[in-house]
Amino acid sequence: MNPSQENNSYYLSAAITWLSLGLRQIAGDDSVTPAAIKKAAVDLDQAAALEPTPTLKFLSQSFNLSPLEEGILLLCVAMELDPQIPGLCAQAQGNPQCSYPTFALAFRLFANPFWQAISSERPLRYWRLIEIISSGTLPVAQCPLKLDERIFNYLTGSDQLDQRLAALFFTLPHQPLDGLLPPLAPSQQQTVAEICQVLQRVGPIPVVQLLGTSADSKQQVARQVAAVFGYQLYGLPGELLPISNNEFTEFTRLWSREEKLLNLALFIDTQEITSVTNGMVALRRFLSYTQGLIFLNSQELSIPLNREIVTIEVSNATPTEQREAWNLVLGKVAGDNPTRLTSQFNLNLGEIEQIVTTVSPEETGDSELSGKLWQACLKRTRPRLENLAQRLDTKATWENLVLPDEQIGLLRQIAHQVRQRSRVYDDWGFRARMNRGLGVSAMFAGESGTGKTMAAEVIANELQLNLYRIDLSAVVSKYIGETEKNLRRLFDAAEEGGAILFFDEADALFGKRSEVKDSHDRYANIEVNYLLQRIESYQGLAILATNLKSSLDQAFVRRLRFIIDFPFPTQEYRQQIWQKVFPQKTPLDKLNYNHLGKLNLTGGTITNIAINAAFMAAQQGVDVGMIEILAAVKAEYRKLERPIYESEFRWEEEDDDDYDDLN
Repeated sequence: MNPSQENNSYYLSAAITWLSLGLRQIAGDDSVTPAAIKKAAVDLDQAAALEPTPTLKFLSQSFNLSPLEEGILLLCVAMELDPQIPGLCAQAQGNPQCSYPTFALAFRLFANPFWQAISSERPLRYWRLIEIISSGTLPVAQCPLKLDERIFNYLTGSDQLDQRLAALFFTLPHQPLDGLLPPLAPSQQQTVAEICQVLQRVGPIPVVQLLGTSADSKQQVARQVAAVFGYQLYGLPGELLPISNNEFTEFTRLWSREEKLLNLALFIDTQEITSVTNGMVALRRFLSYTQGLIFLNSQELSIPLNREIVTIEVSNATPTEQREAWNLVLGKVAGDNPTRLTSQFNLNLGEIEQIVTTVSPEETGDSELSGKLWQACLKRTRPRLENLAQRLDTKATWENLVLPDEQIGLLRQIAHQVRQRSRVYDDWGFRARMNRGLGVSAMFAGESGTGKTMAAEVIANELQLNLYRIDLSAVVSKYIGETEKNLRRLFDAAEEGGAILFFDEADALFGKRSEVKDSHDRYANIEVNYLLQRIESYQGLAILATNLKSSLDQAFVRRLRFIIDFPFPTQEYRQQIWQKVFPQKTPLDKLNYNHLGKLNLTGGTITNIAINAAFMAAQQGVDVGMIEILAAVKAEYRKLERPIYESEFRWEEEDDDDYDDLN
């Protein structure tokens, strides 16, 4: 038994002895002398003065109990601990049926009674320290009193959260310093110091609002601050806050009670709460009601409430700090991996150490280490976008692209800029001069089927990154504020660097802002403005594909680093596409590529035709030839409602010199 438990047991034993004597005296027991009561009171005072403070005395001080209220609480505790107390209560009240504590009994037992102790606004009832077992017929002063179960558990040594709250909260323990790297980088430690300086001021504790895209960084900072002040940190998803008045009152009062009992701080994740929902109203009420240390994981710049709020921006470790961390944990086998990984991935120090641990560089050859580290980082940062985006399986390479040299050159520039970001921004000093535009944004404009999606796949394949095509139906919502929330989740999840965002049919999201004529126009413009902000601050690669370049808001166009027009393929390029569209294993008859190149088709349409022709040939048991291809072309024309001219589907035998057999 530790000293705190020993002191607590000794105090409760002394208190029950003193109470028993008082009850026996009221019951008329002549064997109880004033000297015995005085000695028991002295023993109780000595027990109360022990260090560390006995639990019941600490509770009394925390909730500002008067001596009378402390005595009532002690009487209810004794009822639970000593089997003789019920009989003594019955004797003291002169009724065998009244074998329980009551306010009336307490007023006779303790000095200086006052009726306000019965009030629901006084600490005993306000903080739910005791319960009144009301029958509906007895006056409140004569109703049985019972100790709250959580208070009984606390007084007997339990530090577990109230069971009525335990299912909603989760612990955020401070991470021990047992690795090569500390939990926080120097730049993040500076943020911790800034918060601590604010909290050390005399006066009410402010709410600490933590801004930034990395929830893990914000949790780490909150853990560190809580540890400095000796708080135990718990987490709460903000959307779980009760909304109805009765549930809200019960919830907030129980939490505030736990704050005092266990010296708790709270980290509330507000990411799933929008500014116009009942959840936000409940959050504001909760912050106004409670007075303890609360951290908000938030993207809102301000949350109106009647207590001070301090807003702090929290970031991941800087690229330089991340590179130093990679060098430290990799040691002699670091090579150029730190620069390569830092240029793409935005990680915390703890994540870096965990990744290196899973890769085991001491057991991996130098030739394999680079690839394993990259794949481990990809896995670690793979964003949770399943409900908002589709991850594309990228198989296309530069050899599959058929575009003019100018467009190919621009696409290669995009890949080069993503790969060389660390060198230009950090080694060459551009990051120190810029706070926006550190990412790479590009627009691919052209008709459907001209190769925009394939080009995005090629870049993702080249950079070995995940490519996510944004599902606009999941992002855009008719409910006010939901679109911005979805977009925030989208960008925040991708911010760590393991993904390329591909906005197909981008004009649906990035359309021109309109004149405000009603509330719908105003909220539509808010969505566009939010997108402008996030595209500019996003530090990864974002690609916008559109068939209607003129429909995009000019503010987006000005912020794009690359604009690449995908032209309708000329006859020469169409011929090249036909020559590449069939896999090498496909059995081909002699094909007239010159004739096929004359067909006015996009690359995407040519791919569809090639697949349909292959199925026709497979069904007929023949090689893919001109007959199957032209039959598939006719079917495609009908689907597209294009006129069919028979001259396009005839080729003469004397054109055999133009045939090319690639088998």
